Amino acid sequence: MNAPLQHAVSLTDLQQRIINQLQGEFPLHPRPYAEAAQRVGCDEATLLQQLRQLLRDGVLTRFGPLFQVERMGGAFVLAALKVPEADYARVSALVNALPAVAHNYRREHALNMWFVLATAQPQGIATAIAQIEQDTGLAVHAFPKLREYYVGMQFAVGGQAPVGQRPGNTPLRDVILDAQDHQLVKRSQGGLALQPHPYAELAAALGCSEDAVLQRLQRMLESGVVRRIGAVPNHYAIGYRANGMVVFDVADVQVDTLGEQVGQQAFVSHCYRRPRHLPDWPYNLFAMCHGADHAAVEQQARQLRSLLGAACTQHAVLFSSRILKKSGLRL
Repeated sequence: MNAPLQHAVSLTDLQQRIINQLQGEFPLHPRPYAEAAQRVGCDEATLLQQLRQLLRDGVLTRFGPLFQVERMGGAFVLAALKVPEADYARVSALVNALPAVAHNYRREHALNMWFVLATAQPQGIATAIAQIEQDTGLAVHAFPKLREYYVGMQFAVGGQAPVGQRPGNTPLRDVILDAQDHQLVKRSQGGLALQPHPYAELAAALGCSEDAVLQRLQRMLESGVVRRIGAVPNHYAIGYRANGMVVFDVADVQVDTLGEQVGQQAFVSHCYRRPRHLPDWPYNLFAMCHGADHAAVEQQARQLRSLLGAACTQHAVLFSSRILKKSGLRL
């Protein structure tokens, strides 16, 4: 994918209900689409047809489990490049070709290419960074997570509702994944089959029973290996036209306390502490904000700056202006 940001599209009432209500808690049931169809007020065949259309039109990017690579023993790191404009297309193609690159965006800043690396083993991150530097001739600025304050999002058609979803603090179970678990991840990371018995299809591919697949997915949900199962909207297509990575230079002795407060704001979907890269990058607190337009995100940034008070000496808003790659986790 190398595409400009998509304009919001016209959606039927049923399509809006599908997007708003099926972003999580998809049934672990032999006929999950039939059960989910009752939730949105249609029959199974209609739901499957609508999901195919929403995926084909780019309104959804995929439908299925979202995996948390760190809970599987892997790693992910946010990274950035400072790419000369004349060389941008070449560098973008080289970065996107690397399987470890899950997402890649152009953002308006001197560091103008931002991507997420995800690997099955932590040591794979250094290997991926070295490969990118060798291929592009550019220095990779890596921003590993030092502390996570909040992650959770729920988009609503129209782009007006706050995106930060506030789940309960349910303790996560410890889990050790076996070889069949890893095969299940690989078979489902691209999405569930759009047919009446998707879990049976997975079971046939893995050589196990459907019940075993359901039990394994349930265990992954309880352990946080799977964040959720359901629709993944293209937020640009449903009305969230502005995506801003808002970054702050916050006093180190206060950043953890204030980061928790920033992460609790309803419009924040992700909030992390990450390392500075002085002198070019003085920021250590990152928050993702989404809105119907740039003005909405800029207002959110001002609210966060006000909350941080004198502990924050400077901030910036890096808007995404082009989607370069968005494949999600691929192990």
